[in-house]
Amino acid sequence: MVGAGVRLRRRVSGVGRDDEVGRKKGAGSRSWKLMKSTGEEMDLDVDKYAIMRRVKVHARDLRILDPLLSYPSAILSRDRAIVLNLEHIKAIITAEEVLLRDQLDDNVIPVVEELRRRLKSISTAHEGQGDEDSPLQEGEEMGDEDESPFEFTALEVALEAICSYLAARGIELETAVFPAMEKLTSKVTSRKLDEVRKLKSQVARLSARVQKVREELKQLLNDDHDMANLYLSKKLPGASSPSPDNDGGNKSDTGSVSQGGDIHIVPTADGSDDDFGVEELEVILEAYFTHIDGTLNKLTMLRDHIDNTEDYIKLQLDKHRNRLMEVELFLSVTFICLSIYSTVAQLFGMSIPYSWNFGYGYLFKWVVIIPGLFSSFLFIFVISHACRRGIIGSYNS
Repeated sequence: MVGAGVRLRRRVSGVGRDDEVGRKKGAGSRSWKLMKSTGEEMDLDVDKYAIMRRVKVHARDLRILDPLLSYPSAILSRDRAIVLNLEHIKAIITAEEVLLRDQLDDNVIPVVEELRRRLKSISTAHEGQGDEDSPLQEGEEMGDEDESPFEFTALEVALEAICSYLAARGIELETAVFPAMEKLTSKVTSRKLDEVRKLKSQVARLSARVQKVREELKQLLNDDHDMANLYLSKKLPGASSPSPDNDGGNKSDTGSVSQGGDIHIVPTADGSDDDFGVEELEVILEAYFTHIDGTLNKLTMLRDHIDNTEDYIKLQLDKHRNRLMEVELFLSVTFICLSIYSTVAQLFGMSIPYSWNFGYGYLFKWVVIIPGLFSSFLFIFVISHACRRGIIGSYNS
């Protein structure tokens, strides 16, 4: 019986260890959407090590794409891949395929559909070019659509999606902010102030997100080497650099082959954009940089409008506070004058045996009239002096 109990405990503990190992393995497993340049698609449920071996990236790059961790937007160029972390769009782009995280997310589904549509049009262009019966002009048009490398197409789809997404969020905030501002200026309440405060926080957070994407695009546009590193098709084994014959034989090849077969782009003496082959990518990045910059300008104007409205509300509150101070001053002066008037009554109300307490009743009316006149004169003098100095009435419209 003792031996059976020991075997049972060992078996149970072994099952627990297997479950723990399975949980750890499942934690490292992630779902990816694989889309190849040929139009093929498949769902991958592999761990990060398989992804690292497939696309030749480091673990720190995959950590940036982890949805459980909060990393700012980034566009990273690696030897054989482009790592994209643009809000909800987390992808790894190579010269022949793209891997997307969280393909079932509502914001990622349009990216998958748009990329599928473009890959389908590229496949159709290839078929049209191979069709001998198709007109030459149509073949030329399809060839123009198929000019861009696959990594540029995937990058353009991701940039278009993120720019449209951020612009839509900006429009939603704009439609919510202006009515809230109108309601607040008409009547200031705690509920309306709290609503505007929340909207201002949302605008600030969205502006920071847009600013980060803009900075990434600006950094790429300012460095030709970074843009050249995104040209993954030139790094494929067997890929050729632009021929020197096209430049009249005055320029050398722009790429040198390493031992691993990758092409490392090396600038020539003049350092022009053509040497790096980044003209097409620069056009794409400039277009979406202009788009995201326009969104940031709108958010900046929206934040300025909120700040101006807050300043206006503060002026209105200051005006009301000054009016309350005027009322307080008016009441204080009135209280002082009445205190002077009541002091005389208190003096005569004391039961002190003075000789003038008896036989002087005819002076009672003067005792009442003279302090009353003095208190009234003092009240009028103080109020008129405050008005001349601008202490009272200066904020009345």
